[in-house]
Amino acid sequence: MLEARLQQAGTLKKLLDAIKELVTDANFECNEEGITLQAMDNSHVALVAVKLDASSFQKYRCDRPMPLGVNLGALAKVLKCAKDDDICTLTATDDADVLNLKFESRNQDRLAEYDMKLMDIDSDTLGIPDTDYDARITMPSSELARIVRDLIQLGESVRIDVTKEGVRFNSDGEAANGSVLLKQTDASRKYFQKKIEDGRTGVLIEMNQTVNLTFSLKYLVNFAKSSSLTDVVQLMMSNDVPLLVQYHFGQGHIRYYLAPKIGDE
Repeated sequence: MLEARLQQAGTLKKLLDAIKELVTDANFECNEEGITLQAMDNSHVALVAVKLDASSFQKYRCDRPMPLGVNLGALAKVLKCAKDDDICTLTATDDADVLNLKFESRNQDRLAEYDMKLMDIDSDTLGIPDTDYDARITMPSSELARIVRDLIQLGESVRIDVTKEGVRFNSDGEAANGSVLLKQTDASRKYFQKKIEDGRTGVLIEMNQTVNLTFSLKYLVNFAKSSSLTDVVQLMMSNDVPLLVQYHFGQGHIRYYLAPKIGDE
């Protein structure tokens, strides 16, 4: 049996809003350590990996490993019925064909209950190799969201250059070109090293060698929806390997992997 009680339904709502346009159906894999999800988009260009730690739940019980196959769009619709500060409890019995969701108001004067049909989804968990990245960029998540939203107005792709000068985002469109350069300052270095997540502008760049890669802006705009979960995002890059965009928040993490564009893709 699974019983997972989360203090705020808003966390699940934000997670689903971030990934529902990338992935249609997926398994939430539940075990004693927590709940994970790993799935690729239909084009097999991007992979998303989510982890909610068992310790982050107010109450967590999972008697044996079990997959919960769900349509993410349908789950997002159910979660819209909850207020962000509602207590959310997920329940499923062994071999269940439904997932039960309860939304309880803070003052306990309202309890809403929904049953959602589960699906049988065949999916293989991909082994993601440990990679020593050549560059790690730590920056405010709101800044990344702003940059990709601005640049997608110009073109479909963004070239990310990481050098000693800083990290530059370039987009070339038919009518106009755009470029945003973020430089590391002493203030931003101290800010991120202290991990004071107050949303100030700044960037921390850790680099072994220069990196130059091009990515689809459509996917990065989708990834940036996770900025609602945390103030800080990390971009991990090496030449010729997928970009890792990761957000760590209080209950776990969400990681996106995106294949770079090669040549005239």
